[in-house]
Amino acid sequence: MRGLNPRQIEAFRAVVLTGGVGMAAKLINVTQPAVSRMIRDLQQQMGLTLFERRGTGLMPTSEALSLYAEVERAFVGLDRIAQMATELRTRRAGFLRVAALPALANGFLPRFAGRFLAERPKLDLVLSGLVSHAVLTAVAQGQCDLGFAEASMEHAAVQTERMPAAPYMAVLPRTHRLARKKRLRPADFEGESFISLGHSTASRFRIDRVFAEHGVRRVMRIETPLSEIACSLAGSGAGVTLCDPFTATEYAPRGITVRPFEPRINFEFAALYAAQRTPPPVAREFIDSFRAHITVFLRQQKQGSSST
Repeated sequence: MRGLNPRQIEAFRAVVLTGGVGMAAKLINVTQPAVSRMIRDLQQQMGLTLFERRGTGLMPTSEALSLYAEVERAFVGLDRIAQMATELRTRRAGFLRVAALPALANGFLPRFAGRFLAERPKLDLVLSGLVSHAVLTAVAQGQCDLGFAEASMEHAAVQTERMPAAPYMAVLPRTHRLARKKRLRPADFEGESFISLGHSTASRFRIDRVFAEHGVRRVMRIETPLSEIACSLAGSGAGVTLCDPFTATEYAPRGITVRPFEPRINFEFAALYAAQRTPPPVAREFIDSFRAHITVFLRQQKQGSSST
C-alpha cells in the first residue's frame, strides 16, 4: 500500500466526527464531492469498507472505528506540536542554559529564575555558577545559551550587553568599630585588615585604584577570587572588604554589617551570548526581565541607604 494522503485521513476523521459528507466538507473547508472522492480512494487504497450508509448519514464500520482511534492519537500529537510551537513563539516553553558568575549565582539570580520559571511551566532551565572567564568560554563554545560575567570579558565569538552597574558595598564584621557609621569612605579603612578579590580581575583594579588615589594603606592579609568567600571571612572577623551588593545582601544575615561606600565604585557585568546567532526568544526575554529586576533591586538599595 502506497503512502497515505494526509487530506484523505483528514476527510476520514471529519466524516467520523460529523456522521455525513456535507458536514465533513464544511469542517475541513472543501466541497462535498471532494470528500466523497477522498473517502472512496482511501477505502480502495486500504482495501477496507470504512462507512455504511444509514438513512442520510454514514455509519463507521468497526474497522473504521479502530482506524479512527489511531488517527485521533496522531491528531492529538499534531495538536501538541502546534501548541508547543505557539508556546515557543510566545516564550512560554523551551530549554535555556544559563551560566553566571558567583556574585549572581549564589542567590540573587536563582531567586529571579524561580519567578521567571513560575510564569513559564513548560520552560526547562540549566543554571550554572562559574567564574567570569569560564562563563565566557561556555558561551563561546556553545555550552550555554546565555551568560552573565564581568563586563571586561571579551571574545570574538561572543556578543555582550551591559547590565545596570551596581555600587560596591563595604562589608564588616557585625561587631567591628566601623559598623556604627552609616556610610564609609577610603580613609576609614586605613590600617584595616582587608580581604581582597582576585588580583587579576577588573573589580580588584578599580578598588585598589580608589584607595591608592586617597593614599590609604590597607593590611592586605587575605585574597580570594569569590565575593561569597570574602563575605564569609568578614563575618568570621578576619577583616573588612568591599563587595558587590548582590552577595552582600545575600550574606547580610550571616554575621556581617553592610554599609554604602563612597566614592562609588561600580560592579560592572554584562549579559553574554553567541555573536554568530540570534539568541533564543526566551533568552532575550530572560535578559530583559533580569535587567528590570536588577533595576528595581538597586532602586530599593538606594532608598534603603538614604533612609539610614
